[in-house]
Amino acid sequence: MINVRITRASDMGAVIGFEVEGHAGYARRGEDIVCAGVSAITVGTVNSIESLTGISMDTSMKNGFLSGTLGSVEDAETSAKVQLLLESMVLMLSDIAESYGKYIKIQQVII
Repeated sequence: MINVRITRASDMGAVIGFEVEGHAGYARRGEDIVCAGVSAITVGTVNSIESLTGISMDTSMKNGFLSGTLGSVEDAETSAKVQLLLESMVLMLSDIAESYGKYIKIQQVII
């Protein structure tokens, strides 16, 4: 199972980080569409944030694990763009969970 943890700030509810861990087990390695989808969404989101906004996330990636933590974003316009990309990631992951809930679990935590 893939476990996703979305971390939100208590003051505004903004996404400030995420962790994705595990393997779906939907199909054999190299044929698992759930793992491929989750990987494409999460890695693509980090790459999009960095390429389109110039904001670097603190990331860690190894086999079956990806975490991304957002630092302080001072500019309100840039912050709004970053949040749009992160909320889009949450929406896409939630869509996968609706269809393949047996293979992915999403938890949202407010700190």
